[in-house]
Amino acid sequence: MANCRLPAGVQDVLPRECALLTDLKLKLERKFSASGYLPVLPAGLEYYETLAGSENAVSEEHMFKMTDTDGKLLVLRPDTTLSIARIAATKLGLDRARLSYFADKFDLQSGGGLTSREIFQAGIECLGEEGTYSDAQCIAFAIECLKEAGLRDFIIDIGHVGYFKGLLEEIGLTAAEAEGVRTCINRKDTMNAERLLKKAGVTGDARNNILALPALFGGKEVFPAAEALTHNSCARKAVDDLKNIDRLLTEMGYEGYISYDLGMIKPLSYYSGILFSGLVKDLGAPVLSGGRYDNLADAFGKHMPAVGFAMGLKRILVALERQGALPEEKKPLVIVAEEGQEARAYREFIARTERGEKVRLSALTGKEGAKQEEDAGYEVLPVGGNT
Repeated sequence: MANCRLPAGVQDVLPRECALLTDLKLKLERKFSASGYLPVLPAGLEYYETLAGSENAVSEEHMFKMTDTDGKLLVLRPDTTLSIARIAATKLGLDRARLSYFADKFDLQSGGGLTSREIFQAGIECLGEEGTYSDAQCIAFAIECLKEAGLRDFIIDIGHVGYFKGLLEEIGLTAAEAEGVRTCINRKDTMNAERLLKKAGVTGDARNNILALPALFGGKEVFPAAEALTHNSCARKAVDDLKNIDRLLTEMGYEGYISYDLGMIKPLSYYSGILFSGLVKDLGAPVLSGGRYDNLADAFGKHMPAVGFAMGLKRILVALERQGALPEEKKPLVIVAEEGQEARAYREFIARTERGEKVRLSALTGKEGAKQEEDAGYEVLPVGGNT
């Protein structure tokens, strides 16, 4: 027998989950369309050089690579936002655009648990937009999308890379040293962050300010605590941005859905401003991730500041299941033809589907066929005789 195993980190989607994903996708499609987002579907294959040549490129270690028939190196789409930035910069001919998508992305390094190498995402990108009002709109829409998906007991955790960048300006780390410290702080690993700072010769208040970042989370009380740590203009501007976003979201009615975390620091070469994650109780990974990435399109020849987010649809289903919010599975009514009444049963099947009913036409016939369908748990409609 042929090997039926799948590679690590990928799964088949079986009928029940596939139906749930389809329903979720339809809900979000309607939400995106009603809110003025235009759909796009980026190509699944990109040239390696297209992405590797960007300063904001995905790490090579995360790319699935293959060789084309002409010898050029290809990659499976490793990042949907980069692909959207390429489309917007080179093909749309617009200075501003709001786009939506449903697409897989592929991550060579993921696998197991709530992580996967093949990630089915829904997302939006607001291109050509700047300012905290655009940021606040994007976060508010993320909240509405999670509500539309059926989630409850979730929060949007908001950070800003500008604060960390401001603290870095005071200590003069190399790019490699800064990335090492960033990774540790993002993981709330202050022990290793302190070790790296000590190795780089950072001491005193400068070191202590960096190590204080993992504790800067919560509500509005984060802002004065962050301001007290530094007078750096970049860091203080980041706090001002967050205060303005907080004001706007509060006035919009979303105060109960938001928190702040200045220790959430994603790659500095990719993100340029706010960061945010959608967190659900009892789930060990974000269901939504987004932020501002003003420089992504620059590598494709056009400056288009942007903010957006992506939702992991399978993670949302896991969260809905744990919240007891998945809809009950409803089996279709099954039409079974009595002997010699196959054509009549087929006409009944067509008539009901045209009325929008959920029905299935059985390939079994007669009383024995009806019994087999009933034994399988289906409600049966026999067609023929006096029906």
